[in-house]
Amino acid sequence: MSRVPRGLLGVYAGAWRRDRAAGGCRGRVAAWVVASLLGVCLCSPASGGFDPLFEQAYRAEEAYRLTAWGKRYEAGVGVDRDVLKATRLYCKAAIRGDAEAEYRLGQIYAFGRGFANERETAVAWFQVAAEAGHAKARAVLAALGVDGEPRPRPTCPGSEAVRAVPARAAPDAIDRLVRQLAPVYGLDPALVLAVVEAESGFDPRARSAKDAQGLMQLIPATAQRFGVRDVWDPEENLRGGMAYLRWLLERFDGDLELALAGYNAGEGAVERHGGIPPYRETRDYVARVVGRLRTGHR
Repeated sequence: MSRVPRGLLGVYAGAWRRDRAAGGCRGRVAAWVVASLLGVCLCSPASGGFDPLFEQAYRAEEAYRLTAWGKRYEAGVGVDRDVLKATRLYCKAAIRGDAEAEYRLGQIYAFGRGFANERETAVAWFQVAAEAGHAKARAVLAALGVDGEPRPRPTCPGSEAVRAVPARAAPDAIDRLVRQLAPVYGLDPALVLAVVEAESGFDPRARSAKDAQGLMQLIPATAQRFGVRDVWDPEENLRGGMAYLRWLLERFDGDLELALAGYNAGEGAVERHGGIPPYRETRDYVARVVGRLRTGHR
């Protein structure tokens, strides 16, 4: 990569400081502009069903392979863009001492991409990378005016971090539809909203690489199974997703966590494993939705 001009790093630092101090959007917009020039992807976390490609990538032991896959998921190159998956890959690489992965984790926390904006955690990751000789990490620390005081080594996020992803508010139209339809299927509207947020981020046009579609990310077979004719129609998609969720709850005797695992990985996977499948993505998905309910997500 080309050397980052000092002036850009100054803007980077200034935008970050102003955004944190004012709580407004002007600094954040400036940070986005500078980040694009720095080759930083300020993207939101994604979600979806079981991803065998990610599971295969995560099994790699070589740090450089893990980091390379992390970059692909962070940027959405050949896979659905997913910062949470990128973070898990970077963390495994960082544990193995990969400075580039440590630097990338610093970026993720610096800009709040998928996690709360945490300056100290970002600085700690940048510092670890800088100590390993990462030139860009050193430049960022200098631009931010960070002293050389040692900080505790940051820990990698797990399911707690997934639950800590800031909740998105449902658009009014979707919120009204969910609250109108959920009782018809005997479901708590808060549960349905949490699932929709995890699945599509309330985007009725969302489509995954595995062809999961719409608000509740129905694959064609599931849509057909539950009588959905137009998967892009928000109401039809919600009805199909709620019917499936109700079916799963009945299938698993009201066990919410098993029903959610089935929604994410398929009921067959839950039955084969005799519980929540040992897929990192599915476990994090269940933790995220349940976490929303426990914290009163509306």
